[in-house]
Amino acid sequence: MRKLPVVLSRDEVARLLGATTCLKHQAALSVAYGAGLRVGEVAMLKVRDVDSERMLLRVERGKGGQYRNAMLPADLLTLLRQWWKLGREQGVMHHDGWLFPGLHAMKPISTRQLHRIVVEAAQAAGITKRVSPHTLRHSFATHLLEDGTDIRIIQALLGHVEACTDCGHWRIAYNSCRNRHCPKCQGAAARTWLEAREADLLPVGYFHVVFTLPAEVAAIAFTNKALVYDLLFKAAAETMMAIAADPRHLGARIGITAVLHTWGSAMTHHPHVHMIVPGGGITPDGQRWISSRPAFLLPVRVLGALFRRVFLTRLMALHDAGKLTFFGKLAGLTDRRTFLKHLSPVRKKRWVVYAKPPFAGPEAVLACLSRYTHRVAISNSRLIRFNGQNVTFRYKDYRRSGADRQQVMTLPADEFIRRFLLHVLPTGFHRIRHYGLLAGATHKANIALARKLLAVASPPDDDELEEPAQYHPPCPHCGGDMVVIETFTRRQQPRAPPTATPPIRELAP
Repeated sequence: MRKLPVVLSRDEVARLLGATTCLKHQAALSVAYGAGLRVGEVAMLKVRDVDSERMLLRVERGKGGQYRNAMLPADLLTLLRQWWKLGREQGVMHHDGWLFPGLHAMKPISTRQLHRIVVEAAQAAGITKRVSPHTLRHSFATHLLEDGTDIRIIQALLGHVEACTDCGHWRIAYNSCRNRHCPKCQGAAARTWLEAREADLLPVGYFHVVFTLPAEVAAIAFTNKALVYDLLFKAAAETMMAIAADPRHLGARIGITAVLHTWGSAMTHHPHVHMIVPGGGITPDGQRWISSRPAFLLPVRVLGALFRRVFLTRLMALHDAGKLTFFGKLAGLTDRRTFLKHLSPVRKKRWVVYAKPPFAGPEAVLACLSRYTHRVAISNSRLIRFNGQNVTFRYKDYRRSGADRQQVMTLPADEFIRRFLLHVLPTGFHRIRHYGLLAGATHKANIALARKLLAVASPPDDDELEEPAQYHPPCPHCGGDMVVIETFTRRQQPRAPPTATPPIRELAP
């Protein structure tokens, strides 16, 4: 049996809130408990998000970018009004400002500070449990469930029951298979990867770079995945490092985070490498940081030409060494002359390299890549229906623009599975790699040196006050957290269906 998350009793919650050192802190933690908000949602609340007429808190950018409303109990509204009055007197509250401003009135309170507030209040209240702002959300849900919410099981096999802390919706969630290609699994690993990459971001412009293999080479890659995908990584990274190190271009050592994608939006075979590259690098002597131009990193035509030469030279070396295998229509490529003839068109064509600053910042590109760092081809959210024979899903047609880009495709089930299996990687193959300043065990020292050269303070290294990584999948109805209520063992029989019960929110006082 999997244990429920740590929760506080009603008395412990009251003691914790009473042990806060100021009205602002008490109000912020009361919102986390009384409205059931995430710590990030509490921090990003603005004064205008308090809707006293409808007794709601508007959460404009919740988890997953979703908008939703949260309950606003009358006693919580009274506390918020007291804080508003005091904040106005102190000159830190404004009609269009943050509900809980940080050290500077123009910036919101940080989630780290909220976590510190909870820890210090728990210590002052004599609470020995390990608590965080998310503990208040768990306590909120548990107290409402204890008040009479009846959640039962209609089907259970190797899974657990989840209930929403906001609206009371419940569902059966089957246990993770932990396969790195599964569209459902490895979400926690992807979030951990994203947090680690965001921690390494420097206060400079970043560029999104993509190296793509031509169709003729992609066909070879399909039957030689480990060798050709590895060559794609190495050729692209060495191209970037060589051109960046050239004094005629940047003259610096750069850092690269590279992620392999082998699919197009319609799940066809389309191998390419995405890179996130800082706009600058450290000089060879390690004494200066050289910044690139704001909207220009390196010349893409030069990158494409060198990438083509490096890749094709080494691909020929693999063929000459007898390491490439060919089947079916490509079986004739075993002959060297036939192989050269097959590659002749790609030697003459331009290999396109995409290199532009991301429109929404490096965080947006990292977030996009993180959705597929620990899965492949398609996510469950793109699946529309399955009627027993055909699978319908959403995809993007990049040949179109505007609203027409979003399209719907229906494939026979066997063709859908065939396309998905195209992207299963060889055992042990690493599809996320780091180069240059971000490579290996030296990347922390390189990041610290870069921050020093940029005259930027390093973030405090205080693991004890880091917010625990407690993630719960979003509710499909309201976007709230789905909390594990019960777990099941193999071959456990299902119970009777649940009786009709009102949503958790309606049971709230």
